[in-house]
Parts: sequence; structure tokens; C-alpha cells
Amino acid sequence: MAKRVLTKRKVSGGTLAFIGYMLSPLSWWNDLFVNWPLALAFAWVISWFCKPAFTASLIVGYWFTNILGFVLMHKGGAKIMSEEDQPYSRKSLLRDLGISVLYTLLIVGLVKMGVIAPIQDTVQKIQNYVHKP
Repeated sequence: MAKRVLTKRKVSGGTLAFIGYMLSPLSWWNDLFVNWPLALAFAWVISWFCKPAFTASLIVGYWFTNILGFVLMHKGGAKIMSEEDQPYSRKSLLRDLGISVLYTLLIVGLVKMGVIAPIQDTVQKIQNYVHKP
């Protein structure tokens, strides 16, 4: 019975760690295909109601996905490695925030260059491109 509980704990910890990895910015493709679309969708929803909030909501959404990813990886790894839950430390949180700030600077640069824009601007660019004479 104890072996089954440990196996269930490891599977649930592995699942948490995998979801956390998918949300974390540890590999560029996860970031590109998971975090950015989630953050962009969040920013589009917010900017639909308040267009000037696009950049801020993109950053908040991106930070949230990154930090959530690191927290889930940490919790999942701790669940796999130990028999009891471990608290998430302040040091771990500060490290996760620091990494998120670096990636945020990249996103802000892309917004400033016009690579990433509010949904209205993106739709307008697509319409202009499609209906070019």
C-alpha cells in the first residue's frame, strides 16, 4: 500500500513538474508556443476593454505564466523527491522573479518594435495586408 502511495505521489509530482516546465521559460520553444500565446491572449482580453493597458497586461500575463511555471516545477520536483510536501521558499520566489524580469525586458522590446501589438492593431494589419490592391 505504501508503495502505491509513493508511486501516486511521484506521478502527481511529475505531472506538476511537466506542466510547470511547459509554463516556464527554460526552453525557447516552450516560451514561444505556450507562455507568449497565453500572455498575448490575456493582454488581448484586457486591451479589448482598455487598449492602453495592452503592454502592462502582456507583461503581467507573461510574468504570471513564468512564475507559475517555476512554482509548479519546484513543487512537482519536491513531491517526486520527498515523502512530504516542502514549503516554497522566499529565495526560490526571488530567483523565479529575477528570471521573469529578464524575459520581460525582451517582451517590452518586442512591443516597442511593434512585433507584438493589441488585437485591434493586429487585425487591422491583417486586413490591410489581405485587402492590398
